[in-house]
Amino acid sequence: MLVIRLLRTGKKNQPTFKIVVTDKRKSATKGVYVEEVGFWNPLIKEKVLKQERIKYWLSVGAKPSPTVHNLLISEKIIEGKKIPVHKKKKEKKEKPAEEKPAPEEKKGEVPKEEKPTEEKPKEEVKEAPKPEVPKEEKPKKEKELKEKPKKEEKKEEKPTEEVKLKT
Repeated sequence: MLVIRLLRTGKKNQPTFKIVVTDKRKSATKGVYVEEVGFWNPLIKEKVLKQERIKYWLSVGAKPSPTVHNLLISEKIIEGKKIPVHKKKKEKKEKPAEEKPAPEEKKGEVPKEEKPTEEKPKEEVKEAPKPEVPKEEKPKKEKELKEKPKKEEKKEEKPTEEVKLKT
């Protein structure tokens, strides 16, 4: 199915659009299209449309995208109503009367005392302590396994009394 749509070109923050006839299944960004039928620069409000070719493609069965449809109506190439392109905001549903908050009380007034409701004390359920399972030592890393155990520091021994022989 053929469609008439916009193909964005131009630099960053400086858009210009080619109006092209292309297959609906093909991406608009790849630049593969059947025919270019105009261009539109929204920054300087410049529009160039080939009316004869657009009318030909519409007669063959090409459908315009909503934006191009509105553009063609504004240029009086086709007649009809514009299509709303932007999504409409969802209407907020009113809350039922039960969920509406109570009217605000004045700051100086003391709130009316309500009858205390009887609360049943909750039964405390004591769980039996879980038996402690000894944690297994984590396996040592390969590096630690390869390393030789560190030599224990030599304890300083007190020198024993040496017997000095007089000769």
